[in-house]
Amino acid sequence: MNKLLNVSSSPHVRCSVDTQSLMLDVAIAMLPAAAFGVYNFGFYALLVILATVAACIASEYVYEKLMHRPITIMDGSALVTGMILALNMPPEIPVWIPMLGGVFAIIVVKQLYGGLGQNFMNPALAARCFLLISFAGHMNDFSSAKLGFDSISGATPLASMRAGGSVDLAAMVVGRIPGTIGEVSVIALLIGGIYLIVKKVISWKIPVTYILTLAVFVFIFGGFDLNYVICQVCGGGLIFGAFFMATDYVTSPITPKGQIVFGVILGLLTGIFRLWGASPEGVSYAIILSNLFVPMIERVTLPKAFGKEAKKA
Repeated sequence: MNKLLNVSSSPHVRCSVDTQSLMLDVAIAMLPAAAFGVYNFGFYALLVILATVAACIASEYVYEKLMHRPITIMDGSALVTGMILALNMPPEIPVWIPMLGGVFAIIVVKQLYGGLGQNFMNPALAARCFLLISFAGHMNDFSSAKLGFDSISGATPLASMRAGGSVDLAAMVVGRIPGTIGEVSVIALLIGGIYLIVKKVISWKIPVTYILTLAVFVFIFGGFDLNYVICQVCGGGLIFGAFFMATDYVTSPITPKGQIVFGVILGLLTGIFRLWGASPEGVSYAIILSNLFVPMIERVTLPKAFGKEAKKA
């Protein structure tokens, strides 16, 4: 009986889910997209993934060792950052570029702000934007990718549509298109996204709201063309970004209403960038900009407590 009377501070009911298990689930969910990317583009794509992950883990270990801080590489967050960054890379990119991006993501965006839970934007996305600005030629070069099939090479479907060309929607769904290592196969990405929702690692609110908002925006301002809307949804990094990047725990709202608002802002910004911006993409910049609105979104959408404050005598 005495064992039932232990006194401890709250919370008295604790969840068995920890950071390591959450990150492991996210990594597992990205495996279909990663495997298809390697099958699609060849083993050099696997080298890019492994090297980027290694750079992220090594950066976190070395920084924490030098700063005499607890080593946290076993929580899996560096692994997930490396995988997300690698899957956002062109398949034939020089391997040192994503490795540099991994160092930037971990040290500059994550560790210098206090480590996991303190960064104000997604480290992998911040690193990708850093690489897009610093190495634009390499980051937008898909012409040398050796696809495992007879298909178009060079321009991505979104770039082709912007230039007035046609695209094969079925090829976009399967993944038989040029693009980054992890963004090409809608089927593989949806398998991973559904896995995360079923495992309750993420909520459906952000990805579904994000995708629907972009679809409505493109339908209204893109000429009321349903086929064009579907191609915009399936093309680029939208599916990947909606399920794996926009849902980052640290940089997305935790309130239910806030997640809906966040998804709407993401969809609007992505639509604006894609239809009228200089680049046919826009997911990475939309997510990073939306990350900056998260504190305000949570403040506005925070549920109000019942009752009222007592009047002072």
